[in-house]
Amino acid sequence: MTEKTTQDNLVISGVTKIFGHGKESVQALDTIDLTVKDKEFVSILGASGCGKSTLLRIVGGLERPTTGSITLGGKKVTGPGPDRGMVFQAYTLFPWLSVKKNIEFGLKEKGVSADERAEMANRYIKIVGLEGFENVYPKALSGGMKQRVAIARALANDPEVILLDEPFGALDMQTRGLMQELLLQVWQQSQKTVLLVTHDIDEAIFMADRVVVMKSRPGKIKDIIDVDLPRPRDYRVRTSTQFLEYKARAVELIRNESLQELDIDKLNVK
Repeated sequence: MTEKTTQDNLVISGVTKIFGHGKESVQALDTIDLTVKDKEFVSILGASGCGKSTLLRIVGGLERPTTGSITLGGKKVTGPGPDRGMVFQAYTLFPWLSVKKNIEFGLKEKGVSADERAEMANRYIKIVGLEGFENVYPKALSGGMKQRVAIARALANDPEVILLDEPFGALDMQTRGLMQELLLQVWQQSQKTVLLVTHDIDEAIFMADRVVVMKSRPGKIKDIIDVDLPRPRDYRVRTSTQFLEYKARAVELIRNESLQELDIDKLNVK
């Protein structure tokens, strides 16, 4: 794999998010500061309700921060843009378009010529292993195949950053593991910056260069784990001593946070 640069690509500075007003307000995020390097793969790990998806939506320009800012390549993020590609847990393909036409959709909107669209779509169809399915419609695809199309569509638009919100959460365990390996292979070929939101500890560690562990109520960064595992990675790394040490550290961080939220002493358990 090509050596990564050290250039800052994505900078999250002092971001807070409050939903609602007055007594009905809920603070989802509290002073998030995070810098993601160019071509870096970062996982955001935390339990449901910790604000990790809200943070991703703010980076994607789908939500505005209450305070703070997001900059990408030195430019302030003020809304959605082609410099960020998003893949969600829910399958967001257009059911009336074939695999190839789904991948071409964003390119067509940008005014890319038909020949160039076809060339780029075919390239990414090959990268995600969907050759032979170019003219198939989403209803005939498995969940894993639909997510391959979604990833190919995001990559075809050549964004600076890929934002992934629990992209494999709806898949069975075996398919999920295979999709994780596929995504890493695609990432190594595309050399994009990736921000992945997940509640799966194994997934967070397996995929990332760094794991950002979040706490809840309000969402805040609790710790960051630097993952120094060799690349390329496959399923065998999950049984290594180093992987298990990273996992134990993440489990302890999340467990301690969960125990604080539960506050067993207040439950009067005897």
